[in-house]
Amino acid sequence: MSQVKIFHNPRCSKSRQTLELLKQQGIEPEVIEYLKQPPTASELTALLKALNFDAHQLLRVKEVEYKEHALSPTSGHEQIVAAMLASPKLIERPIVVNGEQACIGRPPESVLEIL
Repeated sequence: MSQVKIFHNPRCSKSRQTLELLKQQGIEPEVIEYLKQPPTASELTALLKALNFDAHQLLRVKEVEYKEHALSPTSGHEQIVAAMLASPKLIERPIVVNGEQACIGRPPESVLEIL
């Protein structure tokens, strides 16, 4: 199996639950604390492709930063990616990646589909 990665926020209960679920499955994923080590623009684009999401689907729209960056459902890909790079808190979490596949761990059990 390829290396499983989790884009993780240790302060998020769903992220912690997803990480624990992976460990219960015998998987020790590469843990990327994306608030400390944000993805690059190319990594974000690859995540979006693996998730089969448009950029807006990866946003946490209730965060203050969503309004601060003047984002909306009609915002363009480049504007959204730039906002996520400037404010990684906007990125939905947790994201689990297994090879070419990715899944949001909401609910945590949803990641089992890609393992």
